[in-house]
Amino acid sequence: MTNSAVELRNITLSYGSFVAVEDVSLSIERGTFLTLLGPSGCGKTTILRSIAGLVNPTAGDIEIAGRRVNDVPIHKRNIGLVFQNYALFPHKTIFDNIAFGLKYRNVPKPAIAEKVHRALEVVRLPGVEKKLPSELSGGQQQRIALARAIVIEPDVLLLDEPLSALDANLREEMRVELKQIQRQTGITTIFVTHDQGEALAMSDRVVVMNKGHIEQMGSPFDVYEHPASEFVASFLGNANFLEASVVSRQGEAVQVRLQDGAPLLVAGGCASSAAAGDRVKVVVRAEKVVLAAPQATPLAGRIIDVDYLGALARYEVELAGGQRLRALSSLHEKARGLGESVSVAIDPEHCRIL
Repeated sequence: MTNSAVELRNITLSYGSFVAVEDVSLSIERGTFLTLLGPSGCGKTTILRSIAGLVNPTAGDIEIAGRRVNDVPIHKRNIGLVFQNYALFPHKTIFDNIAFGLKYRNVPKPAIAEKVHRALEVVRLPGVEKKLPSELSGGQQQRIALARAIVIEPDVLLLDEPLSALDANLREEMRVELKQIQRQTGITTIFVTHDQGEALAMSDRVVVMNKGHIEQMGSPFDVYEHPASEFVASFLGNANFLEASVVSRQGEAVQVRLQDGAPLLVAGGCASSAAAGDRVKVVVRAEKVVLAAPQATPLAGRIIDVDYLGALARYEVELAGGQRLRALSSLHEKARGLGESVSVAIDPEHCRIL
């Protein structure tokens, strides 16, 4: 028996002359929480809809639980689906909303009652069976939509930006809830979002998409710390890109020189083909940049902008050669002001060459 819950093989999805997804292959292991992450129009929702059976691939194959489903209608795919707007039946009670899929499958009434009760326990909303959706808050309605999706014990759970309609605090709470429910049930889950924080916080695997293609796939740590492209580094936020030229290689490390002549050592994740004289871009995350009092150092600059973000401050620093970089610092450290001169320290382990 294969360990793959969902297989996409060379999937292409087109709308007339517009190609939304082109030649995408993806294998999703059973029990995995996988997120499709990317900007609007990148193809992530189109892939989700094709797995659900809402759109048919122009080319390629889709398998769910080892069965090819290209020609299988949505109601025969044994999937759970949660939309951004919940899609609850407003005139039906919570019990009838959750039981809908079970009744369609001709599950006996006593078993339906037991399964609905258990699903409400899982989403931590026992005792609301007789209420209507309008009597519940937005967060509670989201949990009911989730209970309706998991009660049928689907082979895969599909979540289409389910948290985007919630306010910030409730969204944070539901992130934790969703991940805990997924771990408790063990249901293979595919989650679509454009929110980098959601993807990094919730996922076992992240698939970063751009213009209908997969840019990178890996654990949240891998895609954030070891971006495979400038797009991935930029989309996941707080990335600095420094123009440089390669001076020499020192084993796995690369010595580069910035535009103003300042040296910088890049120790981790270097491009294996980088050679002396090559023009490269060095990426370093803003939170990895350390600002200190002015001292004799090759990397020095001046603060030209400050944003206070609560517990953090984001500084924009202009280096001597005119390049700019951002630094994120805790306000437990010394707060720095506009126009202040600073030294910039970057650990070689936190640099990457693209």
